[in-house]
Amino acid sequence: MEYILETFDLSKRYGNNWVLKKVNMHIAKGDVYGFVGENGSGKTTVIRLVTGLISPNEGHSALFGVSDRTKDILRVRRKVGAIVEKPSIYLNMCALDNLKMQCGILGITENVQEKIQQALKDVGLEEQFGTKKSAGDFSLGMRQRLGIAMALLGEPELIILDEPMNGLDPAGIVEIRELIIKLNREKNITFLISSHILTELSLVATKYGIISKGELVKEITAQELKNECRPTVQINTPDREKLCALLSELLPSDCFLPTGLGAKVLGEVRLNELLQKIIDAGVEIQSVNCYESSIEDYYLSLTGGGHNA
Repeated sequence: MEYILETFDLSKRYGNNWVLKKVNMHIAKGDVYGFVGENGSGKTTVIRLVTGLISPNEGHSALFGVSDRTKDILRVRRKVGAIVEKPSIYLNMCALDNLKMQCGILGITENVQEKIQQALKDVGLEEQFGTKKSAGDFSLGMRQRLGIAMALLGEPELIILDEPMNGLDPAGIVEIRELIIKLNREKNITFLISSHILTELSLVATKYGIISKGELVKEITAQELKNECRPTVQINTPDREKLCALLSELLPSDCFLPTGLGAKVLGEVRLNELLQKIIDAGVEIQSVNCYESSIEDYYLSLTGGGHNA
């Protein structure tokens, strides 16, 4: 398969601290790639590396089949739009002036007004074309959409968004989610979206890369993830340590997960038999709840928990 973005043992360190260790990522055309990880897991470092903002200590990346070790990488990076950490907009300027400034940066000199108007329409901000309202008076969601409009001016084939839903209210999250889906389906734009808000990513992503402590733990399609989200049994007990020790003897390590109130048992189990063994071992059971496991459960089972995903 030909990939729009691929990394090869991509690694980065600051001093003696390796913040990224041999990351091998694969993003195909048309993917909405959800890049999942706790805060500090290395998501933004990967994005800075593949956009050329920083350089790797080891390994390399390729965009559209072109290695970042060649001069041609500067040419193909023009096919990429990126918002790293937050949109680079001038808060004292209106949307129109921000987009005119971006056209100048990109060297766009023909049909500037038409391209700006189309970009605003694409992100649902067409009403801002003729106003002087400064971006500083925009909601966070409107600023994110303006940032995406600025990225669209370069007619990108890949858009990279770093935590685009951070700080947004529910309405703003819905707007950004619907915009990503629209641009992916109507313009066939590939997305790399980093986030720790897993439930929101699950509504847009077609593929996931799960990163923890600088290592890419897993790449998985949305369908494969759906198949992995197994039935879950939450067992609550005041004897949490004793319960977890017993489960480690009775079940494979990837079939249970310690929680604050006890433990989650993941997958199909003979529940009556398991509960009887727990009772026979002298572990008090306060309550048992059965439900389908979520993307958060799957993430925690891969990374060992203990973080805000």
